[in-house]
Amino acid sequence: MDGEISTDEVHRLLEDDGEDVHVVDIRDERSFERAHIPDSENVPFDELPARIAEFDDADRVVTVCPHGKASVQAARLIGSYEGSADATVESMAGGLTEWAEAYDLVSDDEAAEEPDVPF
Repeated sequence: MDGEISTDEVHRLLEDDGEDVHVVDIRDERSFERAHIPDSENVPFDELPARIAEFDDADRVVTVCPHGKASVQAARLIGSYEGSADATVESMAGGLTEWAEAYDLVSDDEAAEEPDVPF
């Protein structure tokens, strides 16, 4: 793991079309469908060991969770994988709670109302 990254920096990375960044939301699928960071992908924490090869050849991986605590463990797991040896692997500090205060979350169910809590 290469440390933590701020929500503002993650937002900048996602806005920059030239960046190859995987934002990995480690919550369960149902929570992810309710609200998530645009262009993020869902890999629930309990599935991460079996799906870690999905990050082979990634340039940059940012893990996210509700408060920025569990994502540190996920970043350490991804960072320890030999397939991601050349990648920058970071955890988003403050988690989705901090992201939701500054930026929009999206939902997979467009008919659903805006959730009160993003997780």
